[in-house]
Amino acid sequence: MARPGHVFLVAGEASGDLLGALLMRALRAERPEIRFSGVGGEAMAREGLASLFPLGDIAVMGLVPVLRLLPTLLERIDRTARAIVETQPDCLVLIDAPDFTHRVARRVRRARPELPILDYVSPTVWAWRPGRARAMRAYIDEVLAVLPFEPAAHRRLGGPACVHVGHPLLDCLDALTPSAAELAARETERPLLLVLPGSRRAEVARLMPAFGETVAALAARCGPLDVALPVVPHVAEDIEARLAGWPLRPRLLSQEEKPAAFRRARAALVASGAATLELALAGVPMVVAYKVAPIEWPLRALISVDSIVLPNLVLGERVVPEFLQKRAEPRALAAALEPLLRGGAERAAQASGLARVRERMLADGRSPSARAAERVLLRLDGASK
Repeated sequence: MARPGHVFLVAGEASGDLLGALLMRALRAERPEIRFSGVGGEAMAREGLASLFPLGDIAVMGLVPVLRLLPTLLERIDRTARAIVETQPDCLVLIDAPDFTHRVARRVRRARPELPILDYVSPTVWAWRPGRARAMRAYIDEVLAVLPFEPAAHRRLGGPACVHVGHPLLDCLDALTPSAAELAARETERPLLLVLPGSRRAEVARLMPAFGETVAALAARCGPLDVALPVVPHVAEDIEARLAGWPLRPRLLSQEEKPAAFRRARAALVASGAATLELALAGVPMVVAYKVAPIEWPLRALISVDSIVLPNLVLGERVVPEFLQKRAEPRALAAALEPLLRGGAERAAQASGLARVRERMLADGRSPSARAAERVLLRLDGASK
C-alpha cells in the first residue's frame, strides 16, 4: 500500500488558489491522510493549507509592479525554496504564476535534484517567450496542461513532458450553470452587469477608472442596471479606494456570492484572465479589456498569437471582443457592451460561440482535478519507492 505522502504546493495568485484547492480536495479523496504544505490563499486554507505568507504578497504581474516589490518577492522566493528543502516533501506542485514559482523551482532543483516537480498550468510558451519551454526541462519534470493544444506546443518547442488534464474550472461547472429560471431572469429582470477588473493590484489600478466611466455610460444609454463586482480579498482595499470616483457604485460580492451572480448576469466587463473562462462556462457574453504599463506595451510585438482571451484561444477564433491598452477606453467598451445588454444578433453570436467553448472543454469527460491528482500521485509514489 502506498504511504499517504507529503505534497508541497505553491500558488501565486487567486486563480491558482482555486486550482490548488480543487487539487487538494481531489488528492485527499484518493489519500485521506495525505499532508500538504505550501503557499496559497483563502480557498487552499479552507482545504487545510497553512500558507507560509499571504498570497497578496506575491500576486503581482508586469515589469513595473515586479520591480517595485522586488525585495519582497526575492525574500518570498528564498523563504519558499528554503521551506521546501527543510520540510522534505515527496513532491512539489507549482500552480501557475511562473515568474514566481519557476524561480522557486530552480533553487529547489539545485538543492534537491531528486524531488519530483510538476507545473500545474503551462506558461504561455505558445504565445510569449517560447524559449522558456526548453529551459523548463532543467527543473520541471512534467507539465499538467489545462488547454488542449499545449502538449503539442511543448513537443514542438522542446519542452518537458506535458499532459493535458483539462481545466479545473470544469469541476465548478454545476455552480456556474444557470437553471432555466436563472436563464429566464437574465432576459426579463433588470440587467445584471458583472464588472471584473482583475485579481492583481496593477490590473485594478489600470482598469478601474475606465471601467467606472464605462458603467456610467451604459447606465445612461441602457437605463437602470444592476452592477455587481466580485472582490478578491487581497485587492479589496484597492477596489474600495478606487470606487470613490465611480458615478455609479456597484454591489460588491464575496467569492462565495460570485457563482450565483455568474448564473444570472446578462453581460460582463472583464480583465483578460481565468475569469473569461468562468464566464464562458456560465454562458455570459463579455467584453475583455487589458492594460499594461506603457514601458511594457512595445513588447506586444513578441506575442505570437492573435488573441489574449482564453475562450478565443480554445476555439481558435475571435468570438469575444478584446480591447487592449489605449483601445480600452470607456466609449469603445460601452459601445461593445451595449448590444450584449440589449440583445440581438451580436449577443446571440457570442452566446453561440461560448456554448462551443463549453462543449470543447467538456470533451475530455473526467474531472480535471482528479486527472491532475492522478499525475501527482504517480510522481509521489515513484518518489516514495
